[in-house]
Amino acid sequence: MNFKGLLINALIWSLLLLGNPLNAQNIIKRYFDNILNNKSDLSQPQLLVYPTLAYAPETSWEIGASTLYVYFAKRDTTNRLSEINAFSFVTLENQYGLWFDHALYSDKNRWFFLGQARIQSFPLFYHGIGIDTPTAYTARIEANQILIKERVLRRLFNDVYLGFEFDFQRLTGTDFILADPEIINFELPLGHEGSNSFGLGLGLIQDNRHNVLNVRKGLFSELAFLHYNSAWGSTFDFTSILSDTRVYKQMGHNNVLAFQLLGQFKFGEVPFNQLALMGGESMMRGYYYGRYRDKNQMAAQIEYRFLPVPFHFTDRLGFTLFTGAGSVFNQIEDLNISNFVVSGGAGLRFLLFPQKDIWTRLDFAVNAEGSGFYFFIGEAF
Repeated sequence: MNFKGLLINALIWSLLLLGNPLNAQNIIKRYFDNILNNKSDLSQPQLLVYPTLAYAPETSWEIGASTLYVYFAKRDTTNRLSEINAFSFVTLENQYGLWFDHALYSDKNRWFFLGQARIQSFPLFYHGIGIDTPTAYTARIEANQILIKERVLRRLFNDVYLGFEFDFQRLTGTDFILADPEIINFELPLGHEGSNSFGLGLGLIQDNRHNVLNVRKGLFSELAFLHYNSAWGSTFDFTSILSDTRVYKQMGHNNVLAFQLLGQFKFGEVPFNQLALMGGESMMRGYYYGRYRDKNQMAAQIEYRFLPVPFHFTDRLGFTLFTGAGSVFNQIEDLNISNFVVSGGAGLRFLLFPQKDIWTRLDFAVNAEGSGFYFFIGEAF
């Protein structure tokens, strides 16, 4: 069964369970025909609401609902495509949450608003701090988290933006449950009782991407400085510097070569949840999010995208190949190439919004410790 069929049947069964068996199939088919075969003007905003079924190492199986809204400011297609994504979920690991992400451009791309919000409850596996931590987790962390991060940026010239950034994270109800209750002298990390982290700072971004969900060519580079201080509500005083550069080069008519270099550097009293976390669905796919954590992280990944593959039966399928390498470390002098870990894999793509060139992705990644697969709308980076 293809992707469209899976979505249609998922919603059909949902409506049947609610007692609407007569009209469910026609309603859902019309809805997805309108979404997937939209022939409207390119400048018209589009809204997609759909159920999700996904799997990731951090969550096991995940059931949720997502809303994606994309538009051009003033319906002018020379402006960059703005996107708003809201997502709610529950998982088999007793996690649940509400996510809200956005990348918004004003008319003429003068202003750029880039941010995310998270309200979630999780347990997550804790392996310790550093690159030499054991493969098996040492504790399961149960906690509730609120995260709000926002960048408000004004274009200085061409594609260069400068502006204000803030980051708020609140961690409560924190409990470390040891994998082996007989472990003695287990060292609880800084912030194990919960914490508030409120950072203020500046961000400098160069961005000439036209479509943030699927970049065909362009550059995104961010340099951000944030300081967290007890004077404005933080539990601990520390400083964070982020460097994130992504380069996209179109290869031929459909293919894209993408590269990302990420650096995170933190100084001071950094709580465990604010350390640089390696793994997840974006960077170093295949590793559990937070499998490695420390004050600093260096990581890079490269991906080749075939969008679409010219099959005779459809022009909506594509695939990608990707690999990455990275490491975490406490001090700059601790950075050693022998401590880098690697991951790699391949992914399938399905063209969701042909008019706006937006794809959904299913990635499978492997590494020395295992594997993971991920299902999301939009590319990993």
